[in-house]
Amino acid sequence: MAQADMLVTSIPPNDLVLRQAYRKISWRLLPFLLLCYVLAYLDRVNISYAKLAMQQEFGLTDAAYGLAAGIFFIGYVMFEVPSNLWLARVGVRKTLSRIMFLWGATSTAMLFVHDTTSFYVLRFFLGVFEAGFAPGMILYLTFWFSGKRRAQVMACVLLAGPVSNIIGGPLSAWIMGAFANTHGLAGWQWMFILEGAPCILLGITAYFFLNDTPAQAKWLTAEEKKLLADDLEQVRALKQHTFAAALKDWRVYWMALIYFCLICGLYTVSFWLPTLLRDAGVKDIFEIGLYSMIPYIAAIIAMLVNARSSDRLSERRWHGAVPAFLGAIGLLLTGFSAGNLTLALGSITLATLSTYAAYAVFWVRPTSYLKGTAAAGGIAFINSIGAFGGFVSPSIIGGLKTFTGSFVEGMAAMATLLVIGGICTLTLRLPNQATD
Repeated sequence: MAQADMLVTSIPPNDLVLRQAYRKISWRLLPFLLLCYVLAYLDRVNISYAKLAMQQEFGLTDAAYGLAAGIFFIGYVMFEVPSNLWLARVGVRKTLSRIMFLWGATSTAMLFVHDTTSFYVLRFFLGVFEAGFAPGMILYLTFWFSGKRRAQVMACVLLAGPVSNIIGGPLSAWIMGAFANTHGLAGWQWMFILEGAPCILLGITAYFFLNDTPAQAKWLTAEEKKLLADDLEQVRALKQHTFAAALKDWRVYWMALIYFCLICGLYTVSFWLPTLLRDAGVKDIFEIGLYSMIPYIAAIIAMLVNARSSDRLSERRWHGAVPAFLGAIGLLLTGFSAGNLTLALGSITLATLSTYAAYAVFWVRPTSYLKGTAAAGGIAFINSIGAFGGFVSPSIIGGLKTFTGSFVEGMAAMATLLVIGGICTLTLRLPNQATD
C-alpha cells in the first residue's frame, strides 16, 4: 500500500489530470470513430462476398469485378483533398456527418445493381461520397491527442479494417443465406440494405455527438481543457507548413508512395480473400466467412503490439519497414496456394497481419511532420495518392487472373510493391522529429 501511495504522489498533479483527460477523450471518441470506420470499410469491401453471387446472376467476370472494386477509388481520389480542405472551414462534425449519410444512402442503393455498368456507376459514387472520411478522421485525432500518444490511438481507430472483415465475412455470408429471395430480393441485395442503412443513422448521430475541438467539449473540465491545450500547443509550436509548401515538399510524395504500396497490399487481401479461399477448396459461403476471420484476428493483435512497441521505443521506420517485408513474403506464398487450404490460410494470415502492422504506425509520421494549414490538405493528399492503390491492386490482379487463370503473377506484383514500400520507409528521414 505504501508503495502504491509513493507511486501516486510521485506523479505531478497536472500529469494525473492530463491522463484523466486523455482517458475521457479515448472512451468518448475512439469507440464511436471505430464504429463509423468499421461500417465505412464494410461498405467498401462487402462486394467481395456479393461477387460470388453476382458472377452467377449476371455473369460478372474477375476482370469486371476488379475494375468495379477499384473504380471506387477514382471518385474517392478526385474529391479527397477538396473534402478535407472544406472540413478545415466548416468543422469535423458537419463534414463527417455529411459523408456518412451520403455514403450510407449510396451503399444501400447498390441493391439496384443489375449489370456491370450500374455496378461501375454506383461504386464510383460511393467513392465520391466517402472521400474525405479517413483523412478527416486522422486529422481530427490530431486535434485531441499529442504526437507521443498517436501510434496507439491511430492503431485503435485503424483496427476498423480487420474488425470489419472479421464481422463482415460471417455477417455478409449469413445475410446472403438467411434473406435470399425474401420479398423477391436476392441475398446480396439484402446485404447491401442491412449493411448500408446503419451508416445513415450514424451520420445523423455524429452531428449531435461529436465536438470539433476539446474547447467545445462540455464533458471536459476547465482544468482538463487548459492542460490539453498546453500539451497540444507543444506540438503545434513546431515548424508550420502551408498547403502550397507541402505540395512542393518531396517528403510528402515519398510518404504518399509508401502509403500507396501499403494500400495495394491491404486491398489485395480485402477484395480477393473469399475468392482465394474458394480456390483453395472452401465452397460453402458461410465457411468462407468463418475462415476469413482468422487473418484479421491475427492482424488486430499485430497492429496493437506493433503500435505499442513503436510508441514505447519512439521508433517508426523499422516498425513500418519490417512488417512490409514480411507481408511481401506472405503474398508471394499466397500466389501458389491454389488447392491447398493450409498454405492459403497461413500465407494470407502472414500477409494480412504484417501489412496491417505497418499500416498501424504509418500515419504517425505524416501527422507529426505536417503542421499548420498543410495538415488538412496534406494528409488528404497523401491519403488520396495512397488510396489510388485501391484501384490499382484489384484491377491488376483481376486482369492478370482473367488472362492467366492464376493468382501467381498478381500476387508477385503486389509483393514487389510492399518491398518498395518497406525500402522507402527505411530511407525516409524526417527533420526535427523526436520519434522517427
